Formats: sequence, structure tokens, C-alpha cells
Amino acid sequence: MLHVVVLGAGRVGGAMARDLAPDFKVTVVDRSEAVLSSMHGAGLSTRITDLSLPDSVKGAVADADLVVGAVPGFMGFTTAKAVLEAGKSLVDISFFDEDCFELDELAKGQKLTAIVDCGIAPGCDNLILGDTSRQWDRITSFECLVGGLPVVRTWPYEYKAGFSPIDVLEEYTRPARYVKDGRVVTFPALSEPELLDFEGLGTLESFNTDGLRSILKTFPQVPDMKEKTLRYPGHIEKMRMLRESGFFGKGKIRVGATEISPLELTTALLFPMWSMQDGDEDFTVMRVTIEGEKGGRRIRKQLNLLDRYDRATRTTSMARTTGYTCTAAVRLLARGGYNRRGISPPEFVGQEPGAWDFIREDLAKRGVVFTEGD
Repeated sequence: MLHVVVLGAGRVGGAMARDLAPDFKVTVVDRSEAVLSSMHGAGLSTRITDLSLPDSVKGAVADADLVVGAVPGFMGFTTAKAVLEAGKSLVDISFFDEDCFELDELAKGQKLTAIVDCGIAPGCDNLILGDTSRQWDRITSFECLVGGLPVVRTWPYEYKAGFSPIDVLEEYTRPARYVKDGRVVTFPALSEPELLDFEGLGTLESFNTDGLRSILKTFPQVPDMKEKTLRYPGHIEKMRMLRESGFFGKGKIRVGATEISPLELTTALLFPMWSMQDGDEDFTVMRVTIEGEKGGRRIRKQLNLLDRYDRATRTTSMARTTGYTCTAAVRLLARGGYNRRGISPPEFVGQEPGAWDFIREDLAKRGVVFTEGD
């Protein structure tokens, strides 16, 4: 039985570890003994380690056959680098800001496979794009709309974070890069709000975020591409107000005798309000639309997802959709369904015949179902 080491035992990391346990020997690594205690009794081994230290990461994965990365984005790049330096292949969901291809030479030199950004978005949308590109003659446009939201709308923000809250704030501050008429253009995050209707949900609000990531580089032939995040109407304006007032600033300011960054204060106030509590229900909504040409005719396809909190297992939808995409990729690697060496964003995996079909079917077995749209 292959030994899989999961780095990070948060809400998503824990869900992935439990999902992998029936098929693999699984060890979960985190610095929090309290978090790891919830893993006991699930057929898992645990290890307390400070994953902010590269040498500790290398020690934690020393006897792994395959590693899953589930640390916060700000730790993701250094953690992935340490895993590769340790000679281990990796499937990673951390949303790190650095260019993933900076690790390509390292991975190839070690003859390793590293699938990065392998969650719901980035992740499934990239897989769909890659799979479509190998079947069509040309793709002319790509759009992904995606959001994870609480079922219960609580004033004032009507939002709770299904993954690391600090990564959520990155969506509100990091400039959003799109492709328009064949050129990469940059918009401020939270710009171009648009009201959209979704069956079973009603009206949601979309806004620009920097979600295209690797496909800006890997699909330069597609002339129009964009990704937008979804929230309940009104949330955007609140975040814009905080951002423009300086509450997301990282530089230190003096308040009386204390020096603190505005972001530190903001996170201290917001994160308790945004933290999902046991039993809080959420949903994930996604709409991927691709247009192009095949056999001399114009063609369009749309895939839709509406996933909800699993009451039976008490697993959030964001943990399900993000985590189970990653665990499906682990199973794909374990069965030899993908073996490209180097850094592989999910669109590379999608270009492998049968890979997206395998991952989509694995998701469907867990109730995460993509349906064809109009």
C-alpha cells in the first residue's frame, strides 16, 4: 500500500486525509496537536511538525511515496520546493503567489511529477480547459465563475471562509489578470461587478479575481479568458471600502506606543467572524463556459456545479470540491494514469486522454457532480 503524507490538517487537508485513508497508508502532518487529535480513529497516522521550516518538511516526507500539500498559500511555494528537494512527487492545493514553473527544473531534475493548483478553481476549470483543447481544433474563449458561500447569510459580511481566510483576502487585493483580444490585461481585484442568476440559488454578484494563474502562460493561443469570483450581492462594496481605507495594508503603522500592520488588525477582527463552525453549512457554485471551433463549425459548451455541505460526514462543500479533486489526482497518479515529469498545472493533466474523465467520475462517486449546461 502506498504511503501518502498530507501536509496540513486544516478543514480541507483533513477531508483529503480521510478520503485517502481507505486506499493508502496516510500520515497527516501539522503543527497543531489539537487539530491532529481530530484525525485519530480515522485510520490515519499523525505527526506534529512545524511546516514553516523546510528541513522539517523534508523530515516529515522522508518515507512518503507521494505527498499532498494543503498548507496556506503564503507557505505553499517553500513547502513544495522542500518536498521536491526531498525527492518526492507532489499533488498540491496551496494557492501560492509565486510562479509554479520556477520549480520545473528542480522537479524534472529529480524525475518527479508535481501537480499544482489542484483544487476546484484553480483546478477543475483548468482540467476542463485542457481536456477540451485536445478535442477541439481551436478555443476562442474561456470563462470560469466560481464561489463558495455559507447557506445562512449573516450580517454584515454574509460570508464565511471555506478555506484559509488569509488566502481569501489575497483575492481582494491581488491584481486580476485576464486575456482580452490576445493581450494580457490587468484589472484591480473586486472590479467589474456583475449580477448573475443561478438556478437553485438566485442572484449572486461576480467580480474580477486573479484566478487564471498558469493558463495565462500555458494557453497563449486563446484570445479571451477570464475568471470571476461569486459572492452574495453587497459583499464586494464592503471589501472595497476596507481595501481603499487601507485595512488590507501590510506596512507597519504606529498606533500610540504600538506598531502593527492594518492587515494584522483586520485579520484579527474579521477571521473570527468568517470562521466556519462545526455544523455551518455551505455550498460551492461553478460555471465554466468554453467557445471555439471543431470540424469547421463553431461550438460552445458549459459545465455547471452546485455542491452542498455533506450532513452525513459533516464535511463542508469547499473541502469536498477542493479536496476531492486533489485526492482524485492522487489516485490518478497511483494507478499510472499520469506520469509527466516536472511541474504540471491541472490543464496539463486535462490534456492527458482519459484523465479528466477519471477525475470527474471520482468526484461523482463522492457526490460532486458536474452537469452539462446550455
